[in-house]
Amino acid sequence: MDAVLKDYHTAPISSAEKALFKFLEKVNERSNQIRLPDVAEVRQAGWSDEALYDALTVCALFNFYNRWVDATGVHDLPAGAYAMQAQRLKGGYLHPAPAAAQEARTKGRSS
Repeated sequence: MDAVLKDYHTAPISSAEKALFKFLEKVNERSNQIRLPDVAEVRQAGWSDEALYDALTVCALFNFYNRWVDATGVHDLPAGAYAMQAQRLKGGYLHPAPAAAQEARTKGRSS
């Protein structure tokens, strides 16, 4: 992962993954210049339209959220909130909340 973040061109990933990252790099930097040959190149590397749609959607959402957070001044969550979210994800949203979250709710009701 670190190698991809440093430079996907030289990272030990497949040529298909490099083609996708090249495409997404253009989406991030010059989305108004995406043309059919760009799409054809990434399709030729083996990516389906569905996979491209998913990658574009994730890319676009992160761009949106990053800009929204920057512009509105929203602050990052404290480390404890991330830890609670990790516990929640482990159990799934349909299972009872982790003990710490249950305890916090109980304290909130009694005050």
